[in-house]
Amino acid sequence: MNMVPEMNDTETWTPTGLPDWVPVGTARYLAHTEWGLPIRQLARDAQCHASTILRQIRKVEMRRDDPLVDAGLRALGTLHRPARAADAVPTEAAAPEIVPDQQTLTLEATRVLRRLCETGALLAVAAEMERAVVVRDAGSNAPTRTAVLSTAVAQALALKSWIAPGNSGRIVRYHITAQGRSALAKMIDKQGGAPVTAGFAEAQGQFVTEAEDDPNAPQRARMRYCLADSPLIALARRRDRDGSAFLSDPLVHAGERLREDFELAQMGTAVTQNWDGFLTAGTSRGRGARGGDAASEARARVSAALGYLGSGLSDVALHCCCYLEGLETTEKRLGWSARSGKIVLRIALMRLQRHYEETEGASGPMIG
Repeated sequence: MNMVPEMNDTETWTPTGLPDWVPVGTARYLAHTEWGLPIRQLARDAQCHASTILRQIRKVEMRRDDPLVDAGLRALGTLHRPARAADAVPTEAAAPEIVPDQQTLTLEATRVLRRLCETGALLAVAAEMERAVVVRDAGSNAPTRTAVLSTAVAQALALKSWIAPGNSGRIVRYHITAQGRSALAKMIDKQGGAPVTAGFAEAQGQFVTEAEDDPNAPQRARMRYCLADSPLIALARRRDRDGSAFLSDPLVHAGERLREDFELAQMGTAVTQNWDGFLTAGTSRGRGARGGDAASEARARVSAALGYLGSGLSDVALHCCCYLEGLETTEKRLGWSARSGKIVLRIALMRLQRHYEETEGASGPMIG
């Protein structure tokens, strides 16, 4: 069925209804291959030479060997058909829920790309799986899962050239590109963070809590973001006197599960959860979850985990695992003696690991 009506020389046709994040070259590729618009017509609309449009189309076509790019193009191709510019109401099909909008992509990309900046991190996508995972190989036997995302978001990241495949096969592993790092820096800066330094080593950003919305409330120092290695991973590289790792893989994994839920909890509409209520001053559960969406469920999991830790242990877990503050900063903030924070953190992670084993099992919930 031809979805493009006949048009004369005076009519202008443009792709409509695509999400704002779709690159211009991708939109023109879809207009030509999926909707049948001629290259010369696209060139006239763009006021450029036809060879420019042709190069853009060929560039996108050459990327279809990437399974995420290919699947993303097929999903976008079913979204909408071209609409006449003079039409008052563009003709469009019902938008599938699998294609993220601009706001969702920005939130998810900030979370996922930040994890891909960590040393040894990669995004793994398996055929026929509804979810993709970010894992980090710290040199141990079992890589640590640090984030979970939908394949629709992963497809958008690939179409934006923010991630690139490193292999082919049933399980494809992606790494962050230089373009992805640059985009991440811009997104974080736009959200109100401090300027991102080269390599994202010491950049700082603001996590707004309910208390910080109050102008009379004391302001907490800005959290660290975009670290090549989180404070928890840096501490895991330390060795005891017998040469064993100071933090075992299960303890690191428990801290990462808390951080993953913490980041997911910020993606809902109520992003002003006052997590500071779990600190030494008290262990109030705040607002808690208010619905069945993923962000509310993540808030409930964080609330349950911090409540299980109790005062004292929840302090160090929240600051080091979630706020990404270093141990020295946390020790000064909480008034602890020097070098005592790492011992308290290890105890907190042991208790956190026990909590996850009792509630979700040792391996956590299923991904797919």
